[in-house]
Amino acid sequence: MGELEVLLTNDDGIESTGFRALYDALSGIGDVTAVAPAADQSAVGRAMSNCVGVREHELGYAIDGTPSDCVVAGLQALLPDADLVVSGCNRGANLGAYVLGRSGTVSAAVEAAFFDVPAIAVSLYVPAPEDVTWSDREVAYEHYAEATRAAKYLAEHALGAGVFDRADYINVNAPMPDDGPAEMVITEPSHAYLMDATREDGEITLHDRIWERMAEGDIPDPEGTDRRAIVDGHVSVSPLTAPHSTERHEALDALAETYPT
Repeated sequence: MGELEVLLTNDDGIESTGFRALYDALSGIGDVTAVAPAADQSAVGRAMSNCVGVREHELGYAIDGTPSDCVVAGLQALLPDADLVVSGCNRGANLGAYVLGRSGTVSAAVEAAFFDVPAIAVSLYVPAPEDVTWSDREVAYEHYAEATRAAKYLAEHALGAGVFDRADYINVNAPMPDDGPAEMVITEPSHAYLMDATREDGEITLHDRIWERMAEGDIPDPEGTDRRAIVDGHVSVSPLTAPHSTERHEALDALAETYPT
């Protein structure tokens, strides 16, 4: 195998700080080509377009579309020989089973899996004090150091180690740098779910309460889950599969047998 060909995408947009930090880190181990949204496409999930604009960028290509658009366009028209798709580094963690389907960062990795191309989704946990939301906190280039270190290590070693023989993609979440390098732990997505909604004056506000709990360090997630690992200051790595799983279900079989014809 020659030099590693990496297709790098994200959902925060090609001009985002985390994207540049990850591009720089991965460039030390392979040939990196950006195929990323021209503008912020956060939380769009696997939304897809019929036709997207493309223009050359100093890092590769800027696409007027979603992360999934970028992966399809990249693997089919721009970088068909890619060995690996990396998505990130996202400004904000992508933790928990309920987040996987809505995250543009993770969705790009899922899209790559359907092309049988290994993928890594990378996100940075941005803690915030009680009076500041995580989206308002300033995040500088150097804050991505732990996330990019983990992504570079995995991109360099996961293929040869056989990680993708069983996993379609891996979801990586990293803390901001602290006193020293963080430990890497293998996790599974947490099933804790704290979404709620309140109605007032003709509007309904949706609120994910888990972020407040995380800031306080008081979370319902057990050991071995991605969210617990992040709160404990570790790099969380979850090996995942893309297709929805199916199982024989006796109760549903019985309903099909009695379906009137």
